[in-house]
Amino acid sequence: MVQAEQNQSDVVVFILLGFSDYPKLQVPLFLLFLTIYVITVLGNLGMIVIIRINPKFHTPMYLFLSHLSFVDFSYSTIITPKLLDILVVEDRSISFEGCITQFAFAATCLVMETFLLSVMAYDRFVAICNPLLYTVIMSQKRCGFLIAGAFIWGTISSLIFTYSLLILSFYGTNIINNFLCEYSAILSASFSNKHVTEVILFILSNFITFSTLIIVLISYLFIFVTVLKMKSASGRHKAFSTCASHLTAVTIFYGSILFLYCVPSSKNSWLLIRLGTVLCTVVIPMLNPLIYSLRNKDVKETIRKLVEYEICIN
Repeated sequence: MVQAEQNQSDVVVFILLGFSDYPKLQVPLFLLFLTIYVITVLGNLGMIVIIRINPKFHTPMYLFLSHLSFVDFSYSTIITPKLLDILVVEDRSISFEGCITQFAFAATCLVMETFLLSVMAYDRFVAICNPLLYTVIMSQKRCGFLIAGAFIWGTISSLIFTYSLLILSFYGTNIINNFLCEYSAILSASFSNKHVTEVILFILSNFITFSTLIIVLISYLFIFVTVLKMKSASGRHKAFSTCASHLTAVTIFYGSILFLYCVPSSKNSWLLIRLGTVLCTVVIPMLNPLIYSLRNKDVKETIRKLVEYEICIN
C-alpha cells in the first residue's frame, strides 16, 4: 500500500498517455470510440431486454448470454468513458485511488467473462452430447449456481490482484503508456520489491486463462466427436449452428488475450499492446451481441418485431 510514512504532500498520480503520440488522430479516434461505445451499450442492453421479454429465450443458453451481455456492458463502461476523456482533454491524470478502482472493476469483469464463456461451452457440450439429460443437468438451480460462481470467482480474483498492488509503494507522478490502468503498468510504476506480486500475477492469471480455456477446448472436442458420429447431415448442421456464435466469440476473446501474452514488452511494441488492449476492452464488448444476434434467427425476428412495434406506435 502507499506507505504511511510517505510525505503527505506527495500525491500519487498516474498519467494515461493513451494515443497522445498521435495528436492528429485524437478527434477521429474520439469519434470512433464513441461510436463503438454507443453500439456496445445499445447492443448489450438490447440483448438483455430481448432475452427478458421473450419467453422463447428463457433457456440456460440465453440466461448465460444475458449475463455475458451485462458483463460486456459493465466492462466497456468502466474503460471507454475514461478513454474518451483523455482523448479530448489535456489533463490525462488519474488519482491512485481512481486507477486502482478502475483496475479492480475491470479485472472483475474480465475474470467473469472468461468464466461465463467456459460455462457456455459446457452448456453446449451438454446440449449436444447429452440432449436427453439436458434439462436435468442444466437445471435452474445449477445455472444459478454457475452464474453465482462466475460473479464470486471474478470478485475474489479481483480482490487478490488488487491487494497484491496495494501492498506496494508508489511515489509522485507515474506514466502509464496506455489508456487504462492495467496490472503490469501499475506494477512497473512501483519502487517496492515486486517479487511476491509478480508471482501472484503469474500463477493466478495463468490459472484463470488456461483452466477456462481447457474447459472450452475439452467441451468442443467432445462436441466435434459427437457431431461426426451423427448420420444426419441436417443434424450435424444444426449442431454446428448452435455452437457457431459462441465458438466465434471464444476465438476472438482468447485470441486477443494470447496475442497480448505473445507481444514482447519493449518500446517498439507499445503500439501493438495498445491495439491489442483496444480489441480486448473496447471492441469485443461491442462484437459479442452482434455475433449472437446476427447468427440467430429468433433474435433477429424479435428485433424486427420490436422495430415494427415502435414504428406503429410512432
